[in-house]
Amino acid sequence: MRTGAGDLAATSHDTWPLATKWARAGRHPHQADVLVRVTSAEEIAGVLALATEAGVPVTVRALASSVTGQPLPVRGGIVLDVTGLPATWEVDERDLTVTASASVNGGALEDALAARGLTLGHSPQSLYRSTVGGWLATLATGQFSSFYGGIEDLVTGFTVVLATGETVALGASPRAAMGPDLRQVFLGSEGTLGVITSVTLKVFPVARTQLVRTYAMPSVAAGLAFMREQAALGLRPFLVRFYDTDEARHAMADPSFGSPVLFTGSRGVDRMARAEAETLHELALRHGGTDLGPAGAEGWLGRRFDFSAVERRLATEGGYAETIEVAHLWSGIEALHTALKEALAPYADEVLAHFSHVYTQGTSMYLILFGQAPTDAEAIARLETVWATAMDVCLRHGAELSHHHGGGLARSPYTRRSLGSGHLVLRKLKAALDPADILNPGKLGL
Repeated sequence: MRTGAGDLAATSHDTWPLATKWARAGRHPHQADVLVRVTSAEEIAGVLALATEAGVPVTVRALASSVTGQPLPVRGGIVLDVTGLPATWEVDERDLTVTASASVNGGALEDALAARGLTLGHSPQSLYRSTVGGWLATLATGQFSSFYGGIEDLVTGFTVVLATGETVALGASPRAAMGPDLRQVFLGSEGTLGVITSVTLKVFPVARTQLVRTYAMPSVAAGLAFMREQAALGLRPFLVRFYDTDEARHAMADPSFGSPVLFTGSRGVDRMARAEAETLHELALRHGGTDLGPAGAEGWLGRRFDFSAVERRLATEGGYAETIEVAHLWSGIEALHTALKEALAPYADEVLAHFSHVYTQGTSMYLILFGQAPTDAEAIARLETVWATAMDVCLRHGAELSHHHGGGLARSPYTRRSLGSGHLVLRKLKAALDPADILNPGKLGL
């Protein structure tokens, strides 16, 4: 247990750009009263039971790679640091699963599996900065989700400690129809309903063949039409990323690049991968694409964990950057892209956008903003305006406010409008599972 000013200040921010600017300015608006580092699931249960009895808020924290303020304690109380849980994992190569403690670093686990010819298939940009427990709590999605699925598709089971101290094991072997799938209650709950302590995930053999390609596309509409058609055909490329012209210059590392750009990739059994790659090639050409070869996509694969451009900008006085990922149906995504670009342009020097994480019904859209203000105080104000503007546009267009970064503090004020009448279910779950209302208050509109 620690109460030192340095420890409390260090746990009052995460990787949310707004929190990063607060830290630079010496501001810690969301600070706990005490930091508790636990080393076992039993200790977690004990802390939660006592906190429930005393009515003390508890906010769970691991590696704090959240970019929306999820682990920030808005009502003081306890920050529960779970990084001290022993990092253990066990692979079952027959059933193709790995069971890991929630504190395990995702990149370390992926590297260990790669040595055995296996992969998680889950590859967020924060892979080496995040924990497997955090993936479930935030309903994370990796860069290759169009092939492997999101974390909800990759998890088979987990254990969770409830606010009142009980430990519950949830799973399916491999599927179960004995009542509701209770795992879904906790996926994406952001620590508001329980604390995940161990996770069982699917693993996959590393693909024997991998083929990637780059295409210049004539317009945003053409690229989106390609993405929709390949999804409707039931293709499952591991890589489908489409950049508008503004971000294409960055994706291609070429400031003079003058059109949207599409990256595709197929992997798996050789004949199937090659057949899919050829089909994707024909589709891209039919939608006006120009084949640029593999180099562009290969370059992205080599730097896909690099977050330094955002970090460098945030580290400068007055510099600001933000990432906002949303999602919409095919019928609304192009108009949403136009509206967000126009609405956010006055508040940033660059508003970049790409589309990925493709579904039969629609796609995600990822916005990256860069700007420069005279001071950090002005940068903070602009970031606040960016969030308010983006969320308002998404709500007016009926879009999803988040695809994979989750709600946190950034989106909590808009949660009830986003979920509508469904928020009643969340409130009832909260009342049942956390009767003293101690777990991560101030998130998800709770």
